[in-house]
Amino acid sequence: MTLEQIQQDESLRQREFPVCRNKIFLAHAAVCPLPTRVANAIATYADGATLDDQEHAVLGTLARETRQRVARLIGAQEEEVALVGPTSLALSFVAGGFPFRRGDNIVIYFDDYPSNVYPWMALANRGIEVRLLNLRELGRIRTVDVLGQVDENTRLVAVASSHFISGWRVDLPALSASLRDRRIALCVDGIQTLGAFPTLAEHADFIAADAHKWLLGPCGAGFLYVGKSWIEALRPMVYGWNNVRCPDFVAREEMVFRSGAQRYEAGSHSMVGLVGLRAALDLILEIGVDAIAADLLRKRDFLANALQERGWAMLSSDAPEAHRGGIISVTRSDLDLPRRHEELAKAGIVTSLRTDRKGRKFLRLSPHFYNTQAELSQALEQF
Repeated sequence: MTLEQIQQDESLRQREFPVCRNKIFLAHAAVCPLPTRVANAIATYADGATLDDQEHAVLGTLARETRQRVARLIGAQEEEVALVGPTSLALSFVAGGFPFRRGDNIVIYFDDYPSNVYPWMALANRGIEVRLLNLRELGRIRTVDVLGQVDENTRLVAVASSHFISGWRVDLPALSASLRDRRIALCVDGIQTLGAFPTLAEHADFIAADAHKWLLGPCGAGFLYVGKSWIEALRPMVYGWNNVRCPDFVAREEMVFRSGAQRYEAGSHSMVGLVGLRAALDLILEIGVDAIAADLLRKRDFLANALQERGWAMLSSDAPEAHRGGIISVTRSDLDLPRRHEELAKAGIVTSLRTDRKGRKFLRLSPHFYNTQAELSQALEQF
């Protein structure tokens, strides 16, 4: 199945993405609806799990196959992928297990999504200086802004691959190259680009992401990428039967972690989550991230131009192509945006309502590859 087939064959599109039957869903930067193949995979597994041990039918294959698909998506090695669930948990593993020393500092963006703020703020209790990026515009992180905050004591920079309101994408290749020259690690919250734009392991030391946005998977099914050179240094924060070796399930006096990134997987996996994640990854890989990215950029430009012509102000409207993402956030001072958000929902148009630190409200649109031009034009009539 190709992107073109989905957009040109309405019966196929509605079979694969049932949400299209009744709604124009433009909120993939929030929580996505499940595609049919993902829902079917979960249902099939759940049905089989009523007849035997929940692990019996998938034990030994599901985790490995899911890891393989994640590795393929981000260009990593299978042993560098840990299946740990929510993004918040994965980022907390990095924050808690990183080999910081008293007097070190880290650089973060305080107006990022809280999942990528709180784990780093908590390090202040360990004597780590937490430096905050100072930006001229919401989410507009440039390499020069980051480099202006680092020094010889900076050990790590933590940023999101794309800001959750402005949609500005960080130039990860340029940023990672500059930080590596300075021997500074880079941790990326990749949830707003994975499944939508190339987000590659070669441009980060750590990547965390859940599946419930652009990857089109279930909530709580995510992963943590840990570059091979960091696996021995990043201390596991949790301990259990699955990541500490215990032959025949008998505890040993000496705790020896499993090899690779599986040392961060302490207990039993969410089999339902992994089944859904595997199916979602198969879908994204089948369509192709490059094709998805090109399609989303076209949609962004179309929506941005049309909305601005209608009097809406847009965040990051002048972003260079390398920094454009799949998110379009617009505002108007003469409208009650919460009310407009509700009106759109009643009309079957699903958007997100977001607020910045200054209290400004934005309607956020985040279409995906299965949204058609006709849908976008129909949605614009309500603006």
